[in-house]
Amino acid sequence: MSATDYEVQALFAEAIFRADIGHAISGEQVEYIKNQKMVRNQVNLISENLYLFDEPEMASISEAIQGALDLYAREVMGITQQLYVTQSWSLINEPEVGMHGHSHSNSIVSGSLYYCDLAEPVAKMVFDRHNSYQRLEFVPTNDKTNIYNAPFNVITPHKNEVLLFPSGLQHFVEPNQTPLPRHSIAFNTFVRGKLGDQRDVSELVLK
Repeated sequence: MSATDYEVQALFAEAIFRADIGHAISGEQVEYIKNQKMVRNQVNLISENLYLFDEPEMASISEAIQGALDLYAREVMGITQQLYVTQSWSLINEPEVGMHGHSHSNSIVSGSLYYCDLAEPVAKMVFDRHNSYQRLEFVPTNDKTNIYNAPFNVITPHKNEVLLFPSGLQHFVEPNQTPLPRHSIAFNTFVRGKLGDQRDVSELVLK
């Protein structure tokens, strides 16, 4: 006999934070980023400068990113510590080039900024539920895919949008199916503030 009176509850969830910071991005900054010296990074291109948000030319963008991180820390994570950018770098995916599956080490929250036009069709960012080899793989039928069983979640980025997500999430970027380069900035973060409790001898002060 089948159960007819039941409920399904979500235990845990992963957050993708999306915000438009176009107000902080100028045409001069777009050109400044596009003119960064790039080097080969496996299949795509990465800027030689890996601390891009530290540059004075990037001040307004850096400030807007910090504002987004403050919101994420307060409203999503619910913490009093401050997230701050550790490294930030520009990326270019040339035509037919994507990015392999990966996660970000030594970081708490990672982000992507799409600071200029994105040619159609926009190469999507794909988040993978699993971050290691699975011995058993159960694939739900299309009509039964939901938040509990979906193996992937797909995000289509937009111009001027910043995405924030937990650094441990495995993700990859689809191949760029346009004749134009796909530009973005990626960054990692850590926290400042006090963790733990002095009386429990678990206090850690991060400056």
